[in-house]
Amino acid sequence: MVCLGNMCMGTLHKGDNNNKKQKTCTLIDVAIPADRNVVQKEAEKKLKYKSLCTEIQLMWNLKCTIIPVITGATGIVTRSLRKHVEAVPGKHSIDSLQKTAILGTSHVIRKVLQCEA
Repeated sequence: MVCLGNMCMGTLHKGDNNNKKQKTCTLIDVAIPADRNVVQKEAEKKLKYKSLCTEIQLMWNLKCTIIPVITGATGIVTRSLRKHVEAVPGKHSIDSLQKTAILGTSHVIRKVLQCEA
């Protein structure tokens, strides 16, 4: 299943997005909200996917985990981000997440200021 914002497309089939050997399923959601909403957005993401996680556990007998990766628009992060990033498979750094968020924010600001000029 592919989720973009609040819209999900496709269906989950047994075997998609899970590890058959360990019987686990990981739901990863990335967001870059305004800085003052970082903590609230993390709680919102956990709550949003809790019912889906429960359904996956019941339907397929898999252990499901939700990993919210939230970075503020200017690079602000929550205290729990390090733990969440370590749980994501592969090698990732918080510095690169912050840099990407800041570059994206500066790109948007430049576009807005050019339109008004």
